[in-house]
Amino acid sequence: MSIEQSLIAEVRSLTPEQQQEVLNFAAFLRQRNPVSTNSRTPGLHKDIPYWMAEDFDAPLPDSSWLGEDEATP
Repeated sequence: MSIEQSLIAEVRSLTPEQQQEVLNFAAFLRQRNPVSTNSRTPGLHKDIPYWMAEDFDAPLPDSSWLGEDEATP
């Protein structure tokens, strides 16, 4: 029997008031340790073509770091 099946069997044997307490506690646990929905999926976009500029790893000009307009001397 899985944990989920055991949990359901136990909850079914409780009074409605006790079931509400279990539900409240489960909500508390979920809030305390939220489940990440942004899990990574390896190979998800492996068949999508992509393009990378030839100068992708070239140094950036100082203006990009300093927030200056390149046209201004």
